Amino acid sequence: MNFTWAEMLPLVFMGVMGLALLAYVVLDGYDLGVGLLLPFATDEQKDMMVSSIGPFWDANETWLVLGIGVLLIAFPIAHGIVLSALYLPVAAMLLGLILRGVSFDFRVKAQAARKQMWNRLFSVGSLVAACAQGWMLGSYLTGFDHGLWPSLFSLGIAVTLPTAYAMLGAGWLIMKTGDALQLQAVAWARKVLWPMGAALAGISLATPMVSHTVFEKWFSMPQFLALLPIPVACAVAFYAAFHVISKPSLVKDGYGWLVFGSTVLIFVLAFLGLAYSIYPYIVIDRLTIWQAASAPNSLLFIFWGVAITLPAIIVYTVYMYRVFWGRATALSYGAQNSGKGP
Repeated sequence: MNFTWAEMLPLVFMGVMGLALLAYVVLDGYDLGVGLLLPFATDEQKDMMVSSIGPFWDANETWLVLGIGVLLIAFPIAHGIVLSALYLPVAAMLLGLILRGVSFDFRVKAQAARKQMWNRLFSVGSLVAACAQGWMLGSYLTGFDHGLWPSLFSLGIAVTLPTAYAMLGAGWLIMKTGDALQLQAVAWARKVLWPMGAALAGISLATPMVSHTVFEKWFSMPQFLALLPIPVACAVAFYAAFHVISKPSLVKDGYGWLVFGSTVLIFVLAFLGLAYSIYPYIVIDRLTIWQAASAPNSLLFIFWGVAITLPAIIVYTVYMYRVFWGRATALSYGAQNSGKGP
């Protein structure tokens, strides 16, 4: 099929938005996961856990801003439908992210008596943001249907998505820490791996049931055979993570990165499967990419801005991770737990 430039631009912006949201889910997903695991750590471990995400967590959210920005300016009709339908969970997510940001800064400067309070609020903010994102995903996949079964489906994803983030967080800690905390992260990974696998399998099986469009995409021949490598690759990645965390000696031998890498691969494959499932819709069964797109001249004007912004964000992200790569070290923000902290 031959596409004109005017027809290609909406696809380009859809690709940019998809990349931004995938990057956000993976990058902010692991630091949300660290926040979810925080209550189960000792005080010393909590400081190291926060230190492991300290240079990254704020910048990771840049990808969310980019994704929502592209939705607003390139697909304004879809933006109106999506944000109107998801007003409450979006508000909850933003409140959770704000609470995380405030708690992150205040916990470092706080007096010892109040530090635990900020630690708990950091975890609460992480949980609220993760659950809100799960509800948003479920609502999106059901076409924003408010019936009983679609609502139960959204609730199920809201409850189970935090386990996937916790697995990402555990994998990150295995990679970025050592000694007792690394072993503790391995133990956490063992506890959340199977719930994450069950959650992803449940979502994969339930999604075709709640969406006829998705069912037709996945279970028609020969598409079914062509798409079979995606679940097979997910199963292989799942086994790789399971194998490493089942043998802590492999972590000590330098294979701990496989836990995080395998979990990221599962996220990427799930995202690709979702992208295939909903194409060419941007709102399932209601609005295609081209129906929701801005005028071609507007998209062309916006294109040059994105052509500058996106590479800049990518370069900055790569540079930041390269500079702060390696094992995490203790946090240092000047005088800590002294004076009248918040």
